[in-house]
Amino acid sequence: MSHAKPLFKGGCHPPENKDATKELPTRPAAPPPFVAVSFSQHIGKPSTPMVKPGERILRGQLIAESSGFVSAPAHASVSGTAKGVVQLRHPLGFLVDALKIENDGLDEWHPDAMKENDVDALSPDEIRTRVQKAGIVGMGGATFPTHVKLAPPKDKPMDTLVLNGAECEPYLTADDRLMRERPEEILRGAVLAAKAVGAGTIIVGIEDNKPEAIQSMRDAVQRTGVKATIAALPVMYPQGAEKQLIYATTGRVVPSGGLPMDVGVLVHNVASMYACYEACRYSRPITERIITVTGPGVRKPANLWARIGTMAQQLLDECEFDAAATKKLIVGGPMMGMPMRDLEWATAKGGNGILCRTDPAAYVHDACIRCGRCVDACPMGLLPCTLSNYGEANLLAEAIEANARDCIECGCCSYVCPSKRPIVQWVRMEKAEINRKAQVAAAAAAAAAPAK
Repeated sequence: MSHAKPLFKGGCHPPENKDATKELPTRPAAPPPFVAVSFSQHIGKPSTPMVKPGERILRGQLIAESSGFVSAPAHASVSGTAKGVVQLRHPLGFLVDALKIENDGLDEWHPDAMKENDVDALSPDEIRTRVQKAGIVGMGGATFPTHVKLAPPKDKPMDTLVLNGAECEPYLTADDRLMRERPEEILRGAVLAAKAVGAGTIIVGIEDNKPEAIQSMRDAVQRTGVKATIAALPVMYPQGAEKQLIYATTGRVVPSGGLPMDVGVLVHNVASMYACYEACRYSRPITERIITVTGPGVRKPANLWARIGTMAQQLLDECEFDAAATKKLIVGGPMMGMPMRDLEWATAKGGNGILCRTDPAAYVHDACIRCGRCVDACPMGLLPCTLSNYGEANLLAEAIEANARDCIECGCCSYVCPSKRPIVQWVRMEKAEINRKAQVAAAAAAAAAPAK
């Protein structure tokens, strides 16, 4: 039965395409001969490397420290020898630095990552500190440092924690399998996050096309005694988007330009909550995560526990990748994932899937026919057709006036467009340029300000 709260406006129903992996239990990926752990696996400043080539490295060891509050440290995902810094392709297209570690096959943990703790005795500050040291970020793809979200301003009290288990993106089943296989750890992580911000209510939102996950989480509530509501939500993309999930589970509306904290809600992905429990209970940083490798371009799709920094080529080969048939390789799902032009990239904390598509890599688009389908589908109530025109013409001032920054980049507009226009890509580019110019202006203003 679906949750009683109302469904958000707009959205669409892309084919789910989850059957290939949803019944496949997770399994460890083959040990990689080396990993390349990026220093830019999160929103914010890249972490600062702190090891030298030739050093002996242990799994869970800190290899790059935070370079600011909105930053996250990085840790070794294998034991072995540091070979030096290499450059890899980021899903957004630019090159990032990463530490290459040659795997010695011993999988020896660092002592700092093997300390058991009484989680019930941890204070809110201690929870935030452990989460920060573990390098936990939003693992649904957003990659915002979790410790920042666990430290809201004092004038923004939190009363509700919403866990995102919707996994509305087609093809992906990583969160589904995690909720089926590790439900108690997710709930205990949620209790810690709620304690950190003082939230008294916990709601787990799961689309009702995942009945096994819903039942698994409900059974875990009974076993653990955790006071949490498991809300079965109607299937509608993008049900897992933050503002839409808040509306569906609480009925609250996050204002335009606002954040969940403005309505007293904190949202976290279920995988992030699992990682929070691991960090607080066992002092373990993120060294692996579940990744769904799927699509018609692989012969043996799978849900893999993959070490952070594993090269994409290895995971694809393990799933019998058909390179000749694959026309588009995507990090994530088809709606919000980022296409990759080569295989020179490695898995990261926010990477929940690799999709191998065999349909044409590019579409020829036509002019906008003013049909209004994108307007009807937009869950944020925007005018995507107008925004895409502004993006195509680089009219940034007009885009700001039309609330481009409220776009959640869900891709519903591009999906429903009969002219096959890459609407969300244009809007994404104009948002990036708006943010870049704002940063340049802020830096210039700071440089011109008189010294205090």
